[in-house]
Amino acid sequence: MSPLNAGLFLDRDGTINVERGYLADPDGVELLPGAADAIRAANQFGLPVIIITNQAGVARGFHSEADVNSVNARLKELLKAQGAAIDALYYCPHHPEVGNPPYRIVCTCRKPKTGMLKMAEKSLGINLASSFVVGDKCSDIETGKNAGCRTVLVLTGYGRSEMEHCKGNNVPDHVAEDLPGAWEYIKESLTRRATAKS
Repeated sequence: MSPLNAGLFLDRDGTINVERGYLADPDGVELLPGAADAIRAANQFGLPVIIITNQAGVARGFHSEADVNSVNARLKELLKAQGAAIDALYYCPHHPEVGNPPYRIVCTCRKPKTGMLKMAEKSLGINLASSFVVGDKCSDIETGKNAGCRTVLVLTGYGRSEMEHCKGNNVPDHVAEDLPGAWEYIKESLTRRATAKS
């Protein structure tokens, strides 16, 4: 069981793998430097690692859910090759304003809504108040705040350009250069919590 039943929620594109717009080709999946190391370290720490990703390219008609699943499978394969594992992966194919039914809907899963985190909370027994959300967009930070999690903005992907826009409910608890930097902050935070609780 993870410390304090916490979970680590990670955005996908720009956080774990290189941002390539609406990625539909599994051959385009490229891990960011150190991403697998950070995830493997979280695995070893006993922290469930969950990917939460908006994939509105489906609603927009750019690619299919099958394409999303192929990319996700390739991502897991590349991580596994480096000894890193994902405990769960959720994606939202919807958009509230573009596309056609069933994808053009106001859903509960599209970030910054918390539906994907709520699913993980239920299926994995995670305490969201003890958990962390890491991503490269203000919407990732807002998602975490909306769910009561602590948040880290990484400066990979869109992070560096997004940082100045993260205001109000989008202000991250921490800013890190990349996922390894985010993990160091999270590990220290969890270690402090565990020490305080003991």
